[in-house]
Parts: sequence; structure tokens; C-alpha cells
Amino acid sequence: MKRRPPTEPSDEDARLFREAVGRVRTLQPADAPPAAPKPAPEPRMLEADEAAVPGELLDLAFDPALLEVGEELSYLRDGYPPKLLKALKRGQYSVQDDIDLHQMNAAAAQASIADFLAEARRRGLRCVRIVHGKGLRSQAGGPVLKALTDRLLRRRDDVVAFASARPMQGGTGAVVVLLRPPR
Repeated sequence: MKRRPPTEPSDEDARLFREAVGRVRTLQPADAPPAAPKPAPEPRMLEADEAAVPGELLDLAFDPALLEVGEELSYLRDGYPPKLLKALKRGQYSVQDDIDLHQMNAAAAQASIADFLAEARRRGLRCVRIVHGKGLRSQAGGPVLKALTDRLLRRRDDVVAFASARPMQGGTGAVVVLLRPPR
């Protein structure tokens, strides 16, 4: 159906409209209302992340209890007596310095471990502790920093032995490292 363009109102229609409406007065333009204040920023992602943690801990693909019992780290370099590792596991060495890797990504942790051990050797320290955490917030692959720490320490020539710390020193969330004495 084709639309017709509107027709101009007749004089009679215009007169009837004016009579029906009555007197008209022109309004003055009003000022715009003031802008509403902006709301304070809310850390929605932080709140969402924190709210999700309890559920994520329940849905872990690995059992944290097994970490505490079956995931102890230990290593003894060839050529050293086994009683050295046994003494280290019993906590018979005094920890002289430590570093905490919590909240670090793998690259930062790797650099921090290298710098920490180099500084410990320079200072002549024999026993240090590295707190890597238990990996409770890690994905299904398990504890990232724990595995990284294990790999790095096994490759270093200056590491004689290492073992998971005693429970009061961090348990399976930390390792106590015995360094080769300076020559």
C-alpha cells in the first residue's frame, strides 16, 4: 500500500484546533539538571575471585592431603653420605636465611631462587630455606613453584642436599637447602 504525503490543514481545521486548545504561551528553556555523581569504583573482579576460592578448593583435581604426606621433596648429591640427608630432614641444621616465593610467577621465582642462592653462597651461608607453597591454588597440573624449585635445585652444583621442611618451618610448602661450603 502506497502512502500519501500529508496534506496541509485547511483554514477551518486550523481555526477549530486553536479554539479547542485555547491560549498558548511560550515556555522558557529550562537549565539541564546537574549530572549525577559518579559511583565509587568497586573491585568486582577481586571480590569475584575471592568468592570463587572456596569452591575452587573443593574442586581440586589433586588431593591437598596427599601433598602433605606423599609429596615430600628430598635430594642428595652423589658422593655425600646418606646421614647428611637424614640430619637435614630431622631439622638438625640451622636455617640461616630464607626466601618466600608466594605470589610469584615461574619466571620471577626462577630468577629469585638463582639470586638468593648466589647471595647465600657469597655470604658463606650453608643452610637456607625456600618457601614455595603447597600449590593449593594451582590448576590440575599440581604445584607449579614446588616442581620448579625441585628441578632448579637438582641442577645446581652448589646444592649438596635438600628436603621438605619440618612442619613448623613450612612442611611440604618449603624446602631446606644445604649448600656446598665455599672453597
